[in-house]
Amino acid sequence: MTEVVLGVCGGIAAYKACELLRLFTESGHAVRVVPTASALQFVGAPTWAALSGRPVATEVWDDAHEVPHVRIGRHADLVVVAPATADMLAKAAHGIADDLLTNTLLTATCPVVFAPAMHTEMWENAATQANVATLRGRGIVVIEPAVGRLTGADTGKGRLPEPEAIFATALRVLRRGAAESSDLAGRRVVVTAGGTREPLDPVRFLGNRSSGKQGFALARSAVARGAQVTLIAANVTLPVPAGVDLVRAGTTEELRKAAVEAAAAADVVVMAAAPADFRPAAVAGRKIKKSDDGTAPTIELVTNPDIAAELGAAKRPGQVLVAFAAETHDALENARGKLARKRADLIVVNEVGTDLVFGADHNTVTILGADGTTVQLGELPKDDVADAIWDQVASRLDPQASEDGTA
Repeated sequence: MTEVVLGVCGGIAAYKACELLRLFTESGHAVRVVPTASALQFVGAPTWAALSGRPVATEVWDDAHEVPHVRIGRHADLVVVAPATADMLAKAAHGIADDLLTNTLLTATCPVVFAPAMHTEMWENAATQANVATLRGRGIVVIEPAVGRLTGADTGKGRLPEPEAIFATALRVLRRGAAESSDLAGRRVVVTAGGTREPLDPVRFLGNRSSGKQGFALARSAVARGAQVTLIAANVTLPVPAGVDLVRAGTTEELRKAAVEAAAAADVVVMAAAPADFRPAAVAGRKIKKSDDGTAPTIELVTNPDIAAELGAAKRPGQVLVAFAAETHDALENARGKLARKRADLIVVNEVGTDLVFGADHNTVTILGADGTTVQLGELPKDDVADAIWDQVASRLDPQASEDGTA
């Protein structure tokens, strides 16, 4: 049975850790809760004991003969700290061990995930950002906080991501293990997802069947591997992955503008979205009505810009571009042409159509490299496909590149 340590720090979001604990225990994990003294001001030890089914140690002196300050970390397969306060991030970054949780962090050799929660000013403070950078540089996954309601009437970045999203990220980290969990640490990654819609009139649009599931899986996987992720979502209604900076887009032009802006500072750009190739030359200001004689209107189309090709032309040395090719026929031949035309480093190709890929939880793809490599994947869950794609990306990244994407 997998041994998970759930560290809980003192913050109003501590109550959300109860739901995270339930998700771990109900999925068959053994969980040891290690709250800080301030966390117990928000949620008491009896609650943690009842939900975990195990006693809760809060001091290094509890059951001293078992040496808990060493044993808990040594035996853990995963440590998750949620919520993680600015104080805890600072202590972890500087190796301070003044309570049971910080001692546990120092002795843990397993993957560690921090889910910070604090006021915006505290998160954006230079000291906190330096501490986060230090932790990420050591291979620790620090999930970006969400934007939303904070304590009192305050709103901004610093909200704890939803427990379900933290749980999904933690499982991806746990699956990969300590040795491989942080190969994207410190990297800035852009992922596009979903399908764009081009309006015909105020109520109709041209679009496609893309659900965004593969793009969201890529974003989840990148967070779990330590990356800072900007997710540009076009008309997607899926739950937002923990730790991403989400940008919404509707049309292809909106997607293009967001992608070009985000790509300027990115180490990797993955164009998993399905932008419309065409758009109406003119958008009607009113709903297009049927004519009395039943004659269908003529709609003139114009070609949308090729976003991946634009990014490929502007690609910096060391930056990795991943394109996608959704094909109904001659998939590999068409994909090879796109790979060269878009100046991409990799292209992920799959066959699409009725009952194929769109909206499904599994995918069958071939990954083609500009260097001539070919990786064929059988039918896999989209999360596993995402990991396989990131494996290919990670092998092409310059290990000497700095966080701002320059060599």
